[in-house]
Parts: sequence; structure tokens; C-alpha cells
Amino acid sequence: MTDEQRSGRRSRRALPQLRSAAGAVALAAALAGLTGCSGGAAGAGADAADGRSGAPDQLAADPVTAVRNSADITGRTGSAHTTTELVTESADKKAVFTGTGGYDYVKRIGRLEVTVPPGAATTGKIVEVVLPGTVYLQNSGAKVPEGKWVKLDVRQLPDGNLVSSGATDPASATGALRGAQKAELVGTETVGGVPLKHYRGTLDLTKAAEATGGRGGDGLRMAAQTFTVKDVPYDAWLDEQGRLHKVVEVFTFAGVAGSKEAKDQVKVTSTTALADFGKPVEAVEPAAADIYAMKPTESPK
Repeated sequence: MTDEQRSGRRSRRALPQLRSAAGAVALAAALAGLTGCSGGAAGAGADAADGRSGAPDQLAADPVTAVRNSADITGRTGSAHTTTELVTESADKKAVFTGTGGYDYVKRIGRLEVTVPPGAATTGKIVEVVLPGTVYLQNSGAKVPEGKWVKLDVRQLPDGNLVSSGATDPASATGALRGAQKAELVGTETVGGVPLKHYRGTLDLTKAAEATGGRGGDGLRMAAQTFTVKDVPYDAWLDEQGRLHKVVEVFTFAGVAGSKEAKDQVKVTSTTALADFGKPVEAVEPAAADIYAMKPTESPK
């Protein structure tokens, strides 16, 4: 076994607490071992997800307002394609997960394919389909028949599926920004050839869940209860219309249940980049016949 494989295996053991409840149904390859706003929000968020808008969107002058508004403004684009990166670090352990996919804000459904690091319990890619409050996982572990999906309520996952599937889905990543408490304009930077305003600050997942509302806020609410650092650091890049092009959020949880010691904390840096706004996204809910019903005592590992 190589050093890289040993590191990947140790990193996968770092998230046991994020797999409680449904034993759950934790991903065998997930982060070593966090939908939320999957599909829009209540109120203004719902309008954003439906793709409706009145006056043309534009970037607010106030940094906090600009960051908070980015979730709804991005939703009004109708859809977006995404690339993701999730990096977990604890002591001398590190694992990197990358993914691609997209989210349809009108139909409130998204799909991601996540590449797991070397040494993971599963091989190839984990496929994830997300809807408000629900996530479907394919290739999540050896005990799940090939081609079958596992259906989970995000309330079964302590992290609300913000990190446990190896990616933060686009709706959750943007929805978390509704809870922005601090924001400062760092400057103007070019990302993907587009000049963007770079903001930095902290967000509160509990407030983000309240602003999102309904089933869409469940994942954010679960994560708020689990993560040990409540003021979540973020960096966000917005265009002149106020759309989110990139966000980096840093989540922290206890790798050892109940421990507050620094050596036992696991840091997860989630990066979500959005592009091709309005371009159709292929994402459909798995057919009932393709859902694998797990037994209460069974785990997908």
C-alpha cells in the first residue's frame, strides 16, 4: 500500500460522526470516512428557483447584501454547470475529491459525478442526484448492487450532505451565502476570463437555513448543528449582475466525537465554480425500480 493510499484510508476514517443516523447510509467513499438549499428556497428563494425576476439583476453596493443576494440572483439564471473540489485535512491526513455536474434551478434538481481519491472503498465515480431535502447516491459502496441508487433524506446525514458525498452541491453552496454575516470587498479579479468582485467574510448556517426555509433549508440546518466552527469562513466571486461564479467555504467538525481539541478537528475546504448560466442541465430523479432499499442494520460499506 502506498503512502497516498494510507493517507486516503485514514482520511476516510475522519468523518465517522457524519455518518450517524442512517448508519447510515454514509458513502463508502465519502470524505474519508455535507440539501440544503437544493433546488431553491421558500419565498424569494422560490422565485429565484422558478427563474422569475422583475428588474434586471445587478450587484448591490453593500458587500453583505451583494453576497446574500447572490443565491437568488444565480437561481434566476435557470441553470448552471459546475466543477467542485473538496479537500479534507486533519493532522497529517489529507484527501481530495473533485466533481463535475450542474443544477437546474427551475426543476430544482441537480446531478454531480464525484471522483474519489486513491485507496477509497469504492472506485470510479460516485453519482449524486439532489433535490430539496433528498439525495440519491449511486456507486456509494460495495453492498449496493451495481447500477442501483440509495435514497436518503438529508436529515439522516449530520452534515446535511454538505460534505459527506465528496462535494457540496451548487444549491447548497449558494444557499449558504444567504447566511452571510460579514463581507468585505477584497478587490476585482479575473476568473475564467470574466472580471469579478471578490468578497471575503463569514456566514452562519443556521441563519442561512432560516432564510432558505422549507425542505431546502434542512441540509443547512443539520450542518449548522454538526460543524464545530459556527462562523464559517468563505470567499465569493460575483459578476456585475450579482451572479455567483465561484465560492470557497471552509467547514470544521470534530473527527473524535465530542472533542474540542485542535488535533481532533477536521477541516473541509469546499470549492464550487459555476459557469454556462442558462445552459440546459441533464438531471432526472432515479426510477423507483432502480432504488435499493437498505435494511435498518445495513450500511453501504
